[in-house]
Amino acid sequence: MLMTKSTGNAYDVALENFDTAADAMGLDKDTREMIKYPERILMVTVPVRMDDGQIHRFEGYRVQHSQVRGPAKGGIRFHPQVTLDEVKALATWMTWKCAVVNIPFGGAKGGITCDPKHMSKGELERMTRRYTSAILPLIGPEQDIPAPDVYTNSQTMAWIMDTYSMTKGYPIPGVVTGKPISLAVRWAAMRPPAAACSTPSSAPANI
Repeated sequence: MLMTKSTGNAYDVALENFDTAADAMGLDKDTREMIKYPERILMVTVPVRMDDGQIHRFEGYRVQHSQVRGPAKGGIRFHPQVTLDEVKALATWMTWKCAVVNIPFGGAKGGITCDPKHMSKGELERMTRRYTSAILPLIGPEQDIPAPDVYTNSQTMAWIMDTYSMTKGYPIPGVVTGKPISLAVRWAAMRPPAAACSTPSSAPANI
């Protein structure tokens, strides 16, 4: 049984998890160096005009651990205790989870340090859209696909999709998973028959 001894932060634990597993597998040093650390780390400032008229600055993150197996995939969380090290750890673990079940994605994660329980819907929308604009260079259906996580939901994903799509000039539902099912159904109804027929029957309606 693989055991870890770290009592540090989440990223320390993730690195120790990796070393323990790599030792058990007899993984060579060059391979370890190639897959152990994140490929990209983006830290952004997210200024938002709050309902009281004042500007509040939030810290946001998007980490892509690996795109070796395919587009990066991972949730976005809104929580007061979100840190860069936590996001790095979660992106790392997402890579291993995708690899273990053999699906063609790499690992990513994102988050904003905020307290959504004390924010209005309007404040959350403005923050989400501003954060999406800040991470636009990293995300996309063939690059990095966000999903819901702690204190984010289908509405959050709809805001992200809408903000991303506005920069392209047409709807791009594949930029996120976890969208409202009704949104996916409306988009499917607008597709040409040939395109609709090419969709695998096993594809979920709320991707």
